[in-house]
Amino acid sequence: MDEIAALVDRAEIVDVVTAVFDTVDAKNWPVCRELFADEVDVDFTSLNGGEPARIGAEALVDGWRTGLHARKQSFHTVSNFAVTVDGAEAHVTTKGYSYNLLDAALGGGMFEVWGVYRLRLVRRAEGWKVTAFAFDAWHTRGDEAVRTHRLED
Repeated sequence: MDEIAALVDRAEIVDVVTAVFDTVDAKNWPVCRELFADEVDVDFTSLNGGEPARIGAEALVDGWRTGLHARKQSFHTVSNFAVTVDGAEAHVTTKGYSYNLLDAALGGGMFEVWGVYRLRLVRRAEGWKVTAFAFDAWHTRGDEAVRTHRLED
């Protein structure tokens, strides 16, 4: 029975991690927000510089909403999931690739990045929630202005 429970946990965790990227690409911000705990430890320093930080999930998703707006296509894919579960906490490492394609009317262009995502999740009554999200960029290619382009509503 413990083996079955461990497999169920792993499947649920992988589903949550995959849903983060799928909801971002679908620009389904309300559902994306529900995948996170209220506060999230984030580390995007390999792309943005700065320091790792703890921010509210609303701020995280709002940043994605303005950075990955409707006039910028995004495509994220993740694979090679390494999942460890310790009681009510899980750690996931996964390889990732993404591209951003900016609408031609905004200047066009494409930006690609390859790297590794590291996530921490906790089990809550309503399911697994992401509490930490980090990305280690290994390689980038393309127009950096596409990656940094923002569009407010």
